Amino acid sequence: MKAGQGKKAEKVSLRYQEIEGWLREIILKGRPGEAIPSEVEIAASFDVSRMTARQAVLNLMREGLVDRRRGAGTFIADNPMHRREGVLLSFSEDMKRRGLKPSSELISAKKEIASPADRKALALKDPSSVIVIRRLRLADGTPLALEKVVLVSKCAKVLDEDLENGSLHDALRKIGIQPTLASGWLKARLATAQEAKKLDLPTKSPLLVETRVIEDQDGNQIEHTETAYAANRYVVDIKLNCAPAVIAPFNAAPIDPA
Repeated sequence: MKAGQGKKAEKVSLRYQEIEGWLREIILKGRPGEAIPSEVEIAASFDVSRMTARQAVLNLMREGLVDRRRGAGTFIADNPMHRREGVLLSFSEDMKRRGLKPSSELISAKKEIASPADRKALALKDPSSVIVIRRLRLADGTPLALEKVVLVSKCAKVLDEDLENGSLHDALRKIGIQPTLASGWLKARLATAQEAKKLDLPTKSPLLVETRVIEDQDGNQIEHTETAYAANRYVVDIKLNCAPAVIAPFNAAPIDPA
């Protein structure tokens, strides 16, 4: 790198820091849900390019301090939603209990041939047809998660239901299938460029990915779901009893059910 280029990069870095410090003061004095200045306003105030202003805002988004809403602007972020352990609630049920309006953007809903992971999770024979539903899940219009639901073929009638505004589990109950028991696990990974775009997140933002296998009232596996939450907007609470010394240590780590 040439000396002139190095000085230019250092100057831009200092401008980021200056803008971020100014925005942090606004966030500190403000309340969740209040708008912060737009990128155009920031660029004009600091006499920088809009790209420089955008980068400063993205840095704060990565920290979970601000959140972008489509067509509305950037706002001081609410505290992440906490989900309690022990009770199986659908996304729609969970959001309604919080006083939020759940909605979805349907990406696709169709029959497909089950993948090896789906066959294993749902105890299906090879090959098998399944129902695959992909949705962007929102709460009060804010993108919260990307969801892929795989259902056994006997659930095909749910494709006739309103999958954007309605609850999938309500649709299952309507056709006589009762989601009863769920097992699952959590992993973390970085969002792909496409996922980040759909969730209105900076590129390579962290995701909290929950995988579930759900059984019906007869103990049959009916649903295999992967839900990728924006990690700065959703938190899963857990409570564990400490194991007595007489039964520790464990010989093996838990094994994924699929």
